Amino acid sequence: MKYVSLFLLWCVSINARADLFAVFRDEDGSTNWQYIANTSASLLILILLVVLFFLIRAHSRARRSNRALTEIKATLEDRVARRTAVLQETAEQLRNREAYIASIVNSMPIMLIGINEQLQVTQWNKTAEEITGRLFAEVAGKNLWEAYSTITLSTEQVYGVLSTGETLNLKHSQPGQYSFDITLYRLKDRDDTGIVILISDITKQVNAESKVAERDKLSALGELASAMAYDISLPINTIFQRVSNARQQIEVAELGAVKGFLLQEVEVVRQSAQRARSIAQNLLDLARSHRNTKQFADISAIMDRSIELATDLFTYADSFAFKDIEIKRNYASSLPQLLCFPAELTQVFTRLLRNAFYAIKDQNWDGDNNPQIAIEVSQFVDSLWIKLEHKGQCLSIDEQVDIFEPYFLASTNPGSYPVEHRLSYPYFIITEHHHGHMSVTSDERNGTCFNIQFPPALPPIQQ
Repeated sequence: MKYVSLFLLWCVSINARADLFAVFRDEDGSTNWQYIANTSASLLILILLVVLFFLIRAHSRARRSNRALTEIKATLEDRVARRTAVLQETAEQLRNREAYIASIVNSMPIMLIGINEQLQVTQWNKTAEEITGRLFAEVAGKNLWEAYSTITLSTEQVYGVLSTGETLNLKHSQPGQYSFDITLYRLKDRDDTGIVILISDITKQVNAESKVAERDKLSALGELASAMAYDISLPINTIFQRVSNARQQIEVAELGAVKGFLLQEVEVVRQSAQRARSIAQNLLDLARSHRNTKQFADISAIMDRSIELATDLFTYADSFAFKDIEIKRNYASSLPQLLCFPAELTQVFTRLLRNAFYAIKDQNWDGDNNPQIAIEVSQFVDSLWIKLEHKGQCLSIDEQVDIFEPYFLASTNPGSYPVEHRLSYPYFIITEHHHGHMSVTSDERNGTCFNIQFPPALPPIQQ
């Protein structure tokens, strides 16, 4: 179109001063309109051809541009589709990982609590919900102690971990009841959760370790008792044999008036040697007393066996013997059998009778009162109760506190109870091995009373 316009302008410029239709006039000056029409048609055809050329050219360019745009569109769509697939796959992986991590956190057998720098709860797993009874939705955003008031942590400890970034390990336990291991650590990346608190219930582990340690101690105690019993029995057997031989020789010898005195003294030595042999045998029984499994036994029969053993063992140098004490038995009828370690309970009851024996020996008795021990075995609700009473020398307040303490806690206080008469081992057997209770009361008016309670047990299986 640009060239056509220039051509027309050139034609007009040549004939600007001439008659516009001079070229179309005949010699006589008349206008030949046929020429004008043909010329105009030719010019119009030329213009149309030029326009058609440019249209075809523009169409070709448009087709090429459309093809390029189509290819670009297809490429972009392919890229978008691939990028979308990658994003979807990444999002799915993130969802799976988040679900996996959440499953791990919620499946942990320990409490997991997350808090931010304002000590507000941001994480709270399923175990925490079960132990505290509070859902995460209830405690989210609340202060740690408002959400879990019984947690044994202080704000100083938590802020210390926040400021130093060092891991803090704590243990909280109540012997015989529970044990917890508490760990606090700060996350390296600062986010909504600043500190993670892990609270692990290690009660079973501690109890298992305690049982192993207890078994080792009992094994060592049994070995020591066996060795002592063996070492003691050797000279005692020799003394007993020599005294018996000496008695036989004195009986057949002619010694005059001194013979009766010698026989009496030899008999005292022989009886003392016999009691020493019983003590050595008791040590051996103690060494073999603990078994791995409990068994059902009649508590009254165990008590009677303990009384017989005390009768054989306890005789003082001034000829005061356990057999001189009146034993009043009050056993309830139809008592259930007790799931226990019978040999251990025999040792417990024997030690209680020994304690009563020495307390009675140290008491001054007049002619109207005779020394006695009252033993009651009864059942209250589902529990078995044993009560052992005597009117011997009573225990002071300090002695009632010290009597169940181990020997290594012996106090230098003059009012503390003598180590040789303490009952820490019987107390341990009752409370730890049989999960029972043991206590003592003592005063001048009512005397001394030992109380033992055994928890209820299932009846023995009928064979």
